[in-house]
Amino acid sequence: MGKTRTLLVGAALTGSLAAGLAVAPAQAATAGAATVQQAQSPQRHFFGPYHSRFGGGENFGHRSYFKGYWYKDGGRYWFFGDLFDRDRDRDYSYVWFRWHNRSGFHTKVFKTFGHRHFSTYGGFKKSSGFNDFKIRVCEGDNSFDDCGNWGDAF
Repeated sequence: MGKTRTLLVGAALTGSLAAGLAVAPAQAATAGAATVQQAQSPQRHFFGPYHSRFGGGENFGHRSYFKGYWYKDGGRYWFFGDLFDRDRDRDYSYVWFRWHNRSGFHTKVFKTFGHRHFSTYGGFKKSSGFNDFKIRVCEGDNSFDDCGNWGDAF
C-alpha cells in the first residue's frame, strides 16, 4: 500500500508541475501584451492643483481649484483637467489658460458654478513655436477677483 500511495502522490505532483508550466507562458504573454499596450499610450504629465486666493473670509477648503494633465500625441500637446468651485456661494469660479507660441501670448478663460471638465484642449504643436502653458484660478463677481498665482503646467 505504501508504494501505491507514493506513486499517486508522485503522479499528482508531476501533474501539478506540468499544469503550472503550461499556464506560465500564457501569463507571460498576457503581461507582455499589457506592457505593449502601455508603451503605445502617451505618457501623462500631471499638474496642479492650482487654487484661487482667499476672499470673503473663506477657509482653504472653500477655495476653487484646477488640476489636470497633459500629454503629447502625434506631435501635438493636449491638455485635460477639472475646475472645481467648492464654496457654492453663487460666485463663479474661473480658470485662465495662457500659452505662448511664435505669434505671441494667448489667453482663454472659462467659468463654472460647480464643476467643469476639460478634455482634449489644445492641439498645440512645437513646430508652431508652442513652448509654454500656464493656468490661473480666480473666484468672484468677475474673472479678475481673488485670483491665485499663475501655475506652470508645461
